[in-house]
Amino acid sequence: MSAYQEYFDESHQLVRDSVRRFVEREILPHIAEWEEAEEFPRELYLKAGAAGILGIGYPEQFGGSHEGDVFAKVAASEELMRCGSGGLVAGLGSLDIGLPPVIKWGRTELRERVVPQVLAGEKIMALAVTEPSGGSDVASLKTRAVREGDFYRVSGSKTFITSGVRADYYTVAVRTGGEGFGGVSLLLVEKGTPGFTVGRKLKKMGWWASDTAELFFDDCLVPVENLIGMENMGFACIMANFQSERLALAIMANMTAQLALEESLKWGCEREAFGKPIGKFQVLKHRLAEMATQLEVSREFTYRQAAKMAVGKSVIKEISMAKNFATDIADRLTYDAVQILGGMGYMRESLVERLYRDNRILSIGGGTREIMNEIIAKQMNL
Repeated sequence: MSAYQEYFDESHQLVRDSVRRFVEREILPHIAEWEEAEEFPRELYLKAGAAGILGIGYPEQFGGSHEGDVFAKVAASEELMRCGSGGLVAGLGSLDIGLPPVIKWGRTELRERVVPQVLAGEKIMALAVTEPSGGSDVASLKTRAVREGDFYRVSGSKTFITSGVRADYYTVAVRTGGEGFGGVSLLLVEKGTPGFTVGRKLKKMGWWASDTAELFFDDCLVPVENLIGMENMGFACIMANFQSERLALAIMANMTAQLALEESLKWGCEREAFGKPIGKFQVLKHRLAEMATQLEVSREFTYRQAAKMAVGKSVIKEISMAKNFATDIADRLTYDAVQILGGMGYMRESLVERLYRDNRILSIGGGTREIMNEIIAKQMNL
């Protein structure tokens, strides 16, 4: 039984086919232009919402489908990555890190108002946790929210926020209590709230098509009704979402490696040297065989963790391993792909050049490689 047959059923294939057609029709013809422009049209959210892509994995009552179906989400994510732009996928998918806390812990009125708009692509959602003073150490965040009657007065700043420029709703981590993880809460902050401003659009090594921004809160008054979950319980909410985020990053890494391998195989067949295709030379054949082996192992291990998550098992250690392993493999395969393509691999017109740049963030976002190792060690009682 192949990995595909074991993990994906007919409904997942329908999802895969639908998303693939969307990518071929709405993204691939424009992706080179959007990459150079360092943004994609906001209209794409509406199109993805209308196609049902943004709603995959979310409750039907809010306009979603395949609620809780991990492999429907995996199938959709893999096909979106076939556009060849990690930045576009990250930007279009920023709801997947900002919206789950609202669905799980937000008040009924908040969910009913916000979630359908986001799943329809009418509004854009972002998560704002990272601060200039630190990223991985969430328990030490400094943005302060002080309750004053029916409002929280928020002061502080965030940085490296995906979809930070164009988002309408932000799930923001703030400090409502004392030091440490016990004093963290989550607030939904809406664009246009007095005292809330969006800073400059940040220039990045990769993920050009996604907007990344700084956020500033200067005595920003947020209604108490926008509290997500209980006060001072935000850290647990953030941590609960990390397993899904790390799975998503492992999937992105594996697909980045997959595209790099495919481009390498194609080049090996087309490019000739010394009278024959370079893929016929043993040194390259063996490198391609090793690349394929490494990717197959990484993908299978990632799918295994997704299968455990699908039945409700905790995979804190294993998903951290999967993320590290997948990003390591993507590092190797994108490096090898550039080397195999030689000068062409260094050109902006080459897909592998973009894959190489986009790949680098994957071992940083969602918890750095070093933090993953700390989590793994802790789960081993070290």
